[in-house]
Amino acid sequence: MILADDELGRILREARTIAVVGLSADPEKPSHEVAAYLQAHGYRIIPVNPRGGVILGETVYADLRAVPEPVDLVDVFRPAAACPDIARAAVAVEAKALWLQLGIVNEEAAALARAAGLAVVMDRCTLREHRRLLARPA
Repeated sequence: MILADDELGRILREARTIAVVGLSADPEKPSHEVAAYLQAHGYRIIPVNPRGGVILGETVYADLRAVPEPVDLVDVFRPAAACPDIARAAVAVEAKALWLQLGIVNEEAAALARAAGLAVVMDRCTLREHRRLLARPA
């Protein structure tokens, strides 16, 4: 299911807190670039990575279920095979949307999330879509 621009924009406008699953501390990695961009545009970023530590000034949690606050959007930078478990966790934490980054498609994860009422985006980049739909020209 391909979402229309108005639905993508709604997801990005309504989200305030984004858990980034697979966020890397390496600034050269796409997950770090995307999370830094989103943080710079006013989103609260919650890093999720089993390595722990601090990324972008935020405490890193081992998994979604360990995050101690509500999450609006789960932004996934993990292989497609890991996505069903991430979708189950997104449902468990009552996220509003599951977003699988560019190149990531998993129909089982999408079905699990949709069945629980989450909006689902696959194979799209949050940075690119935010820039295209919401960012104001300089």
